[in-house]
Amino acid sequence: MKALVLAGGAGSRLRPITHTSAKQLVPVANKPVLFYGLEAIRDAGIREVGIVVGDTAAEIQRAVGDGEAFGLEITYLRQDAPRGLAHAVLIAREFLGDDDFVMYLGDNFIVGGISELVDHFREERAAGGGPRAQIMLTRVSDPRSFGVAELDGTGRVVGLEEKPDHPKSDLALVGVYLFSPAVHEGVARLKPSWRNELEITDAIQWLIDQGHRVDSTVISGYWKDTGNVTDMLEVNRLVLESVEPSVEGEVDGASELIGRVVVEAGARVVGSRVVGPVIVGAGTLVRDSYVGPFTSIDRDCAIVDSEIEYSIVLRGASIDGVGRIEVSLIGREAQVTPAPRVPKAHRLVLGDHSAVQISK
Repeated sequence: MKALVLAGGAGSRLRPITHTSAKQLVPVANKPVLFYGLEAIRDAGIREVGIVVGDTAAEIQRAVGDGEAFGLEITYLRQDAPRGLAHAVLIAREFLGDDDFVMYLGDNFIVGGISELVDHFREERAAGGGPRAQIMLTRVSDPRSFGVAELDGTGRVVGLEEKPDHPKSDLALVGVYLFSPAVHEGVARLKPSWRNELEITDAIQWLIDQGHRVDSTVISGYWKDTGNVTDMLEVNRLVLESVEPSVEGEVDGASELIGRVVVEAGARVVGSRVVGPVIVGAGTLVRDSYVGPFTSIDRDCAIVDSEIEYSIVLRGASIDGVGRIEVSLIGREAQVTPAPRVPKAHRLVLGDHSAVQISK
């Protein structure tokens, strides 16, 4: 079995962060989201991985390399533009050959990995007459934003629809799919949808219409599409809940660490109070500050004379003398400093699609 990982999206919902960085490389608990997916694929016993890349190809390749660090063999597949999930399968046809494969969306996060799902699919296929595809589903409150599945009484998939106005169920497709090579014929027959994309839901529907068996697994665990700041922070919270305390950096006698706090080698905590779960990255300085629960601070940052909680701070950012920050995502090399107490005018340098609130 092979794996196809999609890492070519533009990440418009994470702007302005994704103007300068691939959305799949935005870290949660100081590790890029994409890495969690690659580790899940490796743990499922898969070694050959094709990564579909787009405009951020160079950055993805620098971060992942040839896959050796993950125990994987990586092949990069260039997509000229995001043209739908099924288009990714289409351009990966030569790489995938006649092997079964798992397709994994690189900005998705699934607690517990995919090993059980992959093992089940392998066993069913090896026994003969198994499913031609298997999808993961989860119940959502508003299915209109997702691909939606309709099941029969046995759990077999009988219908799929992409972002329907009137959903037939509350079962949304999670970003992990398992396919036999039979899907390639369906993909080759697709026409662009109303979104001008080749929809993977249409390819799966083609399999169903041809009488092929498509199974489903409704997951009760945790899944998130980390495509927006709210979901990024929630995944960060979830991962931090499992960290074990570790202090390899310097913590002076005037500081207090409470709960599960990780201070990486080269980091310094001076005159500060840190309440976990928290990660303080290598080379970071926390001085005269409070760092509250569910905060990850990447390497080479500075938190000085400030308070921060339930937030993600990316590499090289500095926060100095600004009072309290919470529920925030601070980008790489960003500088946050206090404004004059009575400004005559506000001076702003903002990325595209930014949202700013300014007090009167």
